[in-house]
Amino acid sequence: MINKILFISLYNNKNSTLINNLIGETMPEELNIDAMIERFRQRSIAVKQRGVPPIEGPERKRFIEQAQLDFMDYAIIGDAEGTIEDGILTLRINLAPQEEEKE
Repeated sequence: MINKILFISLYNNKNSTLINNLIGETMPEELNIDAMIERFRQRSIAVKQRGVPPIEGPERKRFIEQAQLDFMDYAIIGDAEGTIEDGILTLRINLAPQEEEKE
């Protein structure tokens, strides 16, 4: 059986407009990957716990669908293992189904 792994890489180079706009021309020397991943874990919990505002109809449905997507995105990144090598941040995410522990 082949394990599915998702790799997300952010390249810090002059061609990476998005990253350069977010963090400037160079990566901070003290980027704390574990803290960043923990923030995503906390965001996933916050999305899961937040209530639905008093809206009705199609807007309510869209809000709930977006909350589900937000939770999934934050939870996936929150499960990542991150590394930086040669200025590239790589998030390694295991997408293989997890077996339940037997007692």
